[in-house]
Amino acid sequence: MSDDQPAPVHIEVLRGAPTEEELAALIAVVREAYVAEAESAVVEDTPARSAWSHAQRGLRQPLRRERGWVHG
Repeated sequence: MSDDQPAPVHIEVLRGAPTEEELAALIAVVREAYVAEAESAVVEDTPARSAWSHAQRGLRQPLRRERGWVHG
């Protein structure tokens, strides 16, 4: 789908009987709100490190589980 071609919209009317003009107005308002939100949405280029990866940094080698809870 090209950038200038809008994505297809599926609307299911559950109650009432809107006219074609009312549906067109609804679609225009919702699409405009979506475009405005998409343009203002930003994501960091490099994601921040999680707390887990930060805490994991100190583990230089795998834990030796065969030793149990022995200190030293």
